[in-house]
Amino acid sequence: MQEQFADCLQACNDCAAECNHCAAACLQEDKVEMMVECIALDIDCAQACAFAAAAMARDSVHAAAICDLCADICQSCAEECIQHDMQHCQQCATVCFNCAEECRRMASAA
Repeated sequence: MQEQFADCLQACNDCAAECNHCAAACLQEDKVEMMVECIALDIDCAQACAFAAAAMARDSVHAAAICDLCADICQSCAEECIQHDMQHCQQCATVCFNCAEECRRMASAA
């Protein structure tokens, strides 16, 4: 793995974990029907981050393109999560915004 990917790789791993946690916590909310979009985006984001982390770990020639897409998905997830007052959604939004930033930085530097 190239050292230049280290921060982005860590951000993606952290984001995948946080999104999985948020999705599970959303399923425990009293009004789950209000959380459907958040849960769907959490799942998409966790999968995108896992895909991006794997691409970087194997030094894929497509890592920059994958991270660019990952940044867009993280941004969408963050924008959804930040609309909800629950602590798990607010924390997820923070981690997603950070990951989007790291993925954009990596994609533009690659």
